[in-house]
Amino acid sequence: MSPSSTDTRPAVRPYRPADREAVADICVRTAHNGGDSRALYPDPRLMPSLFAEPYCHFDPDLAFVLDDGTGRAVGYVVATADTERFVSQFRRQWIPRLARRYPAPTAPPRTPTEEMIALLHHPERMILPELVAYPAHLHIDLLPHRQGRGHGRRLMHTLLDALHGQGVPAVHLGMVTANTGARAFYDRLGFHVIPVADPGPLTYLGRATAR
Repeated sequence: MSPSSTDTRPAVRPYRPADREAVADICVRTAHNGGDSRALYPDPRLMPSLFAEPYCHFDPDLAFVLDDGTGRAVGYVVATADTERFVSQFRRQWIPRLARRYPAPTAPPRTPTEEMIALLHHPERMILPELVAYPAHLHIDLLPHRQGRGHGRRLMHTLLDALHGQGVPAVHLGMVTANTGARAFYDRLGFHVIPVADPGPLTYLGRATAR
């Protein structure tokens, strides 16, 4: 049986603890403007520790994967319903789990890895006054060969329905402005720009959870 014949029925399903390594791998392979980040961040745990694993830990009911039909995740969407609560949990519970592996910086960052470690130790960066009407936030990633087939839309709609079911009115995300492919995807899904003072390299987008 050829590999392609075993991989024909991708489906969105809830995240399971057994998906942890696959989700981490997807994060690493998509963390540099949608492409492989291993050359920039050699430690394979770093990017998932910021952008995937804490969401699966604190909000597992808002974590969904694209299953390739064999049980392996090839894409995911993760979120928190309450960014302020998430930041508090990240500060009190998540950083202590990682502090030995990623000590708090004592000098300005000089490398991409040091920049990410600095972000890890400053979760309060996620709380911005312009985002108060969009209390939830999300991250979505698919392996490149799974993009452009409608799977991202399915993942996003699953998450939007889950957030709406929890009574969350709106959701936001921060994307690297240079990632024009991602921006086109979000535009098609009805996201709009949220003006933020001094956003740096990011563009903030938001939309209502109701479809």
